[in-house]
Amino acid sequence: MKGKIVIADDEPIVRLDISGMLVDTGYEIVGEASDGFEAIEVCKKNHPDVVLMDIQMSILDGLKAAKKITQDELAGSVVFLTAYNDQENVEKAKGLGAEGYLVKPLDEKSLISTIEVSIAKGQQLKKLLTKIDSLNQKLEARKVIEKAKGVLVKENNISEDEAYKMIRKLSMDKRASMGEIAELIVMSND
Repeated sequence: MKGKIVIADDEPIVRLDISGMLVDTGYEIVGEASDGFEAIEVCKKNHPDVVLMDIQMSILDGLKAAKKITQDELAGSVVFLTAYNDQENVEKAKGLGAEGYLVKPLDEKSLISTIEVSIAKGQQLKKLLTKIDSLNQKLEARKVIEKAKGVLVKENNISEDEAYKMIRKLSMDKRASMGEIAELIVMSND
Protein backbone atom coordinates (compact mmCIF):
# COMPACT_ATOMS: atom_id res chain seq x y z
CA MET A 1 0.00 0.00 0.00
CA LYS A 2 1.52 3.29 -1.12
CA GLY A 3 -0.98 5.62 0.54
CA LYS A 4 -4.61 6.48 1.28
CA ILE A 5 -6.34 8.83 -1.16
CA VAL A 6 -9.64 10.74 -1.18
CA ILE A 7 -10.93 11.93 -4.56
CA ALA A 8 -13.23 14.97 -4.55
CA ASP A 9 -14.70 15.85 -7.95
CA ASP A 10 -18.27 16.60 -8.96
CA GLU A 11 -17.94 14.45 -12.09
CA PRO A 12 -18.34 10.71 -11.32
CA ILE A 13 -16.53 9.67 -14.53
CA VAL A 14 -13.47 11.73 -13.51
CA ARG A 15 -13.47 10.11 -10.06
CA LEU A 16 -13.71 6.70 -11.70
CA ASP A 17 -10.80 7.41 -14.08
CA ILE A 18 -8.56 8.75 -11.33
CA SER A 19 -9.48 5.90 -9.01
CA GLY A 20 -8.56 3.37 -11.67
CA MET A 21 -5.15 4.95 -12.29
CA LEU A 22 -4.34 5.09 -8.58
CA VAL A 23 -5.57 1.62 -7.62
CA ASP A 24 -3.58 0.09 -10.51
CA THR A 25 -0.49 1.77 -9.08
CA GLY A 26 -1.00 0.49 -5.52
CA TYR A 27 -2.85 3.33 -3.81
CA GLU A 28 -5.96 2.82 -1.69
CA ILE A 29 -8.99 4.99 -2.40
CA VAL A 30 -10.53 5.48 1.05
CA GLY A 31 -13.32 7.80 -0.06
CA GLU A 32 -14.89 9.88 -2.78
CA ALA A 33 -16.84 13.14 -2.66
CA SER A 34 -18.87 15.14 -5.15
CA ASP A 35 -18.69 18.49 -3.33
CA GLY A 36 -16.61 20.28 -0.70
CA PHE A 37 -18.84 19.37 2.24
CA GLU A 38 -18.61 15.68 1.40
CA ALA A 39 -14.84 16.00 0.98
CA ILE A 40 -14.50 17.44 4.49
CA GLU A 41 -16.64 14.66 5.98
CA VAL A 42 -14.77 11.90 4.12
CA CYS A 43 -11.43 13.35 5.27
CA LYS A 44 -12.66 13.54 8.89
CA LYS A 45 -13.49 9.83 8.78
CA ASN A 46 -10.43 8.59 6.89
CA HIS A 47 -7.55 11.05 7.41
CA PRO A 48 -6.03 10.31 4.00
CA ASP A 49 -2.44 10.91 2.98
CA VAL A 50 -3.69 12.98 0.03
CA VAL A 51 -6.99 14.53 -0.98
CA LEU A 52 -7.31 15.18 -4.71
CA MET A 53 -9.63 18.17 -4.84
CA ASP A 54 -11.40 19.63 -7.85
CA ILE A 55 -11.48 23.41 -7.52
CA GLN A 56 -14.82 23.99 -9.27
CA MET A 57 -17.54 22.02 -7.44
CA SER A 58 -21.11 22.88 -6.61
CA ILE A 59 -22.31 23.77 -3.11
CA LEU A 60 -18.81 24.27 -1.59
CA ASP A 61 -15.85 24.68 -3.92
CA GLY A 62 -12.55 22.88 -3.54
CA LEU A 63 -10.61 25.92 -2.36
CA LYS A 64 -12.89 26.52 0.62
CA ALA A 65 -13.05 22.83 1.47
CA ALA A 66 -9.26 22.53 1.25
CA LYS A 67 -8.85 25.47 3.62
CA LYS A 68 -10.95 23.66 6.24
CA ILE A 69 -9.18 20.33 5.62
CA THR A 70 -5.78 21.98 5.97
CA GLN A 71 -6.71 24.00 9.08
CA ASP A 72 -8.09 20.95 10.86
CA GLU A 73 -5.26 18.67 9.64
CA LEU A 74 -7.75 16.21 8.15
CA ALA A 75 -5.38 15.09 5.37
CA GLY A 76 -1.63 14.82 4.94
CA SER A 77 -1.71 17.00 1.83
CA VAL A 78 -3.97 18.57 -0.78
CA VAL A 79 -3.54 18.36 -4.55
CA PHE A 80 -5.89 20.48 -6.66
CA LEU A 81 -7.44 19.31 -9.90
CA THR A 82 -8.90 21.79 -12.33
CA ALA A 83 -9.85 22.40 -15.91
CA TYR A 84 -8.66 26.00 -15.48
CA ASN A 85 -5.03 27.02 -15.56
CA ASP A 86 -5.58 30.65 -14.54
CA GLN A 87 -3.11 32.47 -12.31
CA GLU A 88 -5.78 33.48 -9.79
CA ASN A 89 -6.57 29.86 -8.85
CA VAL A 90 -2.87 28.97 -8.83
CA GLU A 91 -2.21 31.80 -6.37
CA LYS A 92 -5.13 30.73 -4.17
CA ALA A 93 -3.86 27.14 -4.19
CA LYS A 94 -0.38 28.29 -3.20
CA GLY A 95 -1.85 30.40 -0.41
CA LEU A 96 -3.65 27.37 0.97
CA GLY A 97 -0.44 25.32 1.05
CA ALA A 98 -1.38 22.89 -1.70
CA GLU A 99 1.27 20.32 -2.54
CA GLY A 100 0.17 20.07 -6.16
CA TYR A 101 -1.91 21.61 -8.93
CA LEU A 102 -2.92 19.46 -11.88
CA VAL A 103 -4.79 20.60 -14.97
CA LYS A 104 -7.34 18.26 -16.54
CA PRO A 105 -7.27 16.11 -18.54
CA LEU A 106 -4.80 14.26 -16.34
CA ASP A 107 -2.08 11.99 -17.57
CA GLU A 108 -1.12 9.08 -15.35
CA LYS A 109 2.60 9.93 -15.10
CA SER A 110 1.95 13.46 -13.82
CA LEU A 111 -0.73 12.26 -11.43
CA ILE A 112 1.39 9.50 -9.88
CA SER A 113 4.53 11.62 -9.50
CA THR A 114 2.51 14.47 -7.97
CA ILE A 115 0.87 12.07 -5.51
CA GLU A 116 4.26 10.62 -4.50
CA VAL A 117 5.76 14.07 -3.90
CA SER A 118 2.69 15.31 -2.01
CA ILE A 119 2.70 12.28 0.30
CA ALA A 120 6.39 12.86 1.06
CA LYS A 121 5.78 16.57 1.74
CA GLY A 122 2.81 15.75 3.96
CA GLN A 123 4.93 13.34 6.00
CA GLN A 124 7.70 15.93 6.36
CA LEU A 125 5.20 18.53 7.52
CA LYS A 126 3.71 16.13 10.06
CA LYS A 127 7.18 15.42 11.51
CA LEU A 128 7.92 19.15 11.73
CA LEU A 129 4.62 19.88 13.46
CA THR A 130 5.29 17.07 15.96
CA LYS A 131 8.75 18.48 16.64
CA ILE A 132 7.37 22.00 17.09
CA ASP A 133 4.75 20.71 19.53
CA SER A 134 7.41 18.85 21.51
CA LEU A 135 9.64 21.93 21.65
CA ASN A 136 6.72 24.11 22.77
CA GLN A 137 5.96 21.67 25.60
CA LYS A 138 9.61 21.72 26.68
CA LEU A 139 9.67 25.51 26.55
CA GLU A 140 6.53 25.75 28.71
CA ALA A 141 8.01 23.29 31.23
CA ARG A 142 11.22 25.32 31.29
CA LYS A 143 9.26 28.51 32.01
CA VAL A 144 7.52 26.84 34.96
CA ILE A 145 10.84 25.51 36.28
CA GLU A 146 12.32 29.02 36.12
CA LYS A 147 9.31 30.39 37.98
CA ALA A 148 9.58 27.64 40.61
CA LYS A 149 13.28 28.40 41.05
CA GLY A 150 12.34 32.01 41.77
CA VAL A 151 9.80 30.90 44.38
CA LEU A 152 12.34 28.63 46.09
CA VAL A 153 15.04 31.31 46.03
CA LYS A 154 12.69 33.79 47.68
CA GLU A 155 11.17 31.39 50.23
CA ASN A 156 14.40 29.61 51.26
CA ASN A 157 16.97 32.38 50.72
CA ILE A 158 19.07 30.12 48.47
CA SER A 159 20.84 30.56 45.14
CA GLU A 160 19.24 29.75 41.78
CA ASP A 161 21.62 26.80 41.40
CA GLU A 162 20.56 25.40 44.77
CA ALA A 163 16.89 25.88 43.84
CA TYR A 164 17.45 24.01 40.58
CA LYS A 165 19.18 21.16 42.42
CA MET A 166 16.29 21.04 44.90
CA ILE A 167 13.73 20.69 42.07
CA ARG A 168 15.87 18.03 40.39
CA LYS A 169 16.25 16.04 43.64
CA LEU A 170 12.49 16.24 44.32
CA SER A 171 11.91 15.07 40.76
CA MET A 172 14.09 12.00 41.26
CA ASP A 173 12.78 11.25 44.76
CA LYS A 174 9.11 11.56 43.77
CA ARG A 175 9.60 9.97 40.34
CA ALA A 176 7.92 12.90 38.62
CA SER A 177 9.16 15.22 35.93
CA MET A 178 10.84 18.45 36.92
CA GLY A 179 8.00 20.25 35.19
CA GLU A 180 5.41 18.52 37.39
CA ILE A 181 7.38 19.34 40.56
CA ALA A 182 7.80 22.95 39.42
CA GLU A 183 4.05 23.27 38.74
CA LEU A 184 3.29 22.13 42.29
CA ILE A 185 5.80 24.57 43.77
CA VAL A 186 4.38 27.44 41.75
CA MET A 187 0.79 26.36 42.47
CA SER A 188 1.38 26.27 46.23
CA ASN A 189 2.77 29.81 46.01
CA ASP A 190 -0.26 31.34 44.19
